[in-house]
Amino acid sequence: GSWCPAPLCRTLPRPPPSLACGAGGTRRWTSSFSQPGSTESDPGEGQVFLSESCVKRLLEITEGSEFLRLQVEGGGCSGFQYKFSLDTVINPDDRIFEQGGARVVVDVDSLAFVKGSMVDFSQELIRSSFQVVSNPQAEKGCSCGTSFSVKF
Repeated sequence: GSWCPAPLCRTLPRPPPSLACGAGGTRRWTSSFSQPGSTESDPGEGQVFLSESCVKRLLEITEGSEFLRLQVEGGGCSGFQYKFSLDTVINPDDRIFEQGGARVVVDVDSLAFVKGSMVDFSQELIRSSFQVVSNPQAEKGCSCGTSFSVKF
């Protein structure tokens, strides 16, 4: 039926090779929000990818031990919203995703909502911003690009 969350690769145009569904692809659909600590047992579980533009921009704006923190909070027009900030403190429940010298840090609670996503830096005429793109956990986003609802 239509209730089944089809893997992202079938519903959208082919993702870039770095996002291909080979890296533990189909397993993430069966994994549930299980006991705390379960994310540590499988390093392939819960990846966040960084686009080239994200890496490039982070290298421009971060200094020393600074990194980009991605958090998911309740609120926004679709139920949840992404919040980005520059930070220097890594907490015990944080997961670090590094690419090309740039780092994005996500706490375990937020990671459940963004695993399998890509962090991108989008530059348009009137604004530039970090965004979460192709999030397999999100059902629908809103046009502002910061808010989303979750698949159940």
